[in-house]
Amino acid sequence: MKNPRVKIEQEEVLSNNWYTLRKYTFDYQRADGSWERQAREAYDRGNGAVILLYNQEKNTVVLTRQFRLPTYTNGNATGMMIEACAGLLDRDNPEECIKRETEEETGYQVSSVRKIFEAYMSPGSVTEILYFFVAEYSDDMKVSDGGGCATEQENIEVMEMPFSNALQMVASGEINDAKTIMLIQYAQINGLVRA
Repeated sequence: MKNPRVKIEQEEVLSNNWYTLRKYTFDYQRADGSWERQAREAYDRGNGAVILLYNQEKNTVVLTRQFRLPTYTNGNATGMMIEACAGLLDRDNPEECIKRETEEETGYQVSSVRKIFEAYMSPGSVTEILYFFVAEYSDDMKVSDGGGCATEQENIEVMEMPFSNALQMVASGEINDAKTIMLIQYAQINGLVRA
């Protein structure tokens, strides 16, 4: 059911290059009953999925490292980010997407994943809903080196590390990607691996 306090008056495509940037002009009814005209931009890149691979026996997690231009242009001196494996749905359902992305990026072929929640990551400007998953992995699930999809210009380093290192990297700011922090904290709170 649409919100009766919002009336979209105009939608304009500002960019349709990599993804779609739209400008919306709309009327919004304030709490006092009056209406005001507003304009906002929304970036539509589709929805995505993210996963934390963990191994209870080894007490490890698998993360990735890759260059992220937006962080580089906003003060990240190297542009490199340590993240949980993630990708866009590309018309797949979230579970199928994350299984595909896990194999492409990390080289692990997981058959069983568990959705833990979903969240808007930047609701003030981006339309994306991100579906969060966890899955236990083992060495025998490794089917390739991973590294991403060459046709998508991905150059991803796979990082298996002790969970305690991942927690320390969050505390030090070396891991500063929101989705990854959320998954690491989820693993800690729910005892998926030992701190």
